[in-house]
Amino acid sequence: MEEKFRILIKAFLAGIMISIGGTIYLSLENKMVGAFLFSIGLFMICVNSYNLYTGKIGYLIERKKGFIIELLITLIGNFIGTVSCGLVLSKTRIYSSIKEVAVKICTVKLNDNLLSIFILSIFCGMLMYLAVDLYKRKNDFGRYLGIFLGVTVFILAGFEHCVANMYYFTVADMWEAKTLLYVLIMILGNTLGSLIISKGHQLISDK
Repeated sequence: MEEKFRILIKAFLAGIMISIGGTIYLSLENKMVGAFLFSIGLFMICVNSYNLYTGKIGYLIERKKGFIIELLITLIGNFIGTVSCGLVLSKTRIYSSIKEVAVKICTVKLNDNLLSIFILSIFCGMLMYLAVDLYKRKNDFGRYLGIFLGVTVFILAGFEHCVANMYYFTVADMWEAKTLLYVLIMILGNTLGSLIISKGHQLISDK
């Protein structure tokens, strides 16, 4: 139980880091700069070894069965972290401005069809796995470049990140049954995207 609580706390902290990155993005008019600075979230997560679902799901294939429980706890912790941040920030002076932007972003997402959301989520999952895996395997400047480029590209390309969207939907105050369905599709897409690249790496290394 103590280990599961530790996983939950690390996931909660990861949710906070993603929320901070999301807040920066919502606060800036220049979306290029905002997307780049959003990367601070994944950077802090990797440096501090926090638990982010999209950074861990790609390793499901090579881990033991118990890893599934860790992933579920991580997803719950990420949700609690992002929703908590969104609710707390709703009590601050910056809320009205970031909510306005969040509503526009979330409206576009919820007006999209599920297949589109799923496909965009797959590509985000690919980039997130590559960014985190590069950080784990490299010990030079490239490990940091992968984080900042991976996050910047997925945002500017319009790919869907399930945890970031948990924060956006909270700030926009747009949680409803449809929102839950869309987030679930995003989780599935992120999962598949990560596993595709992970399995591809495994096949290459086996040869």
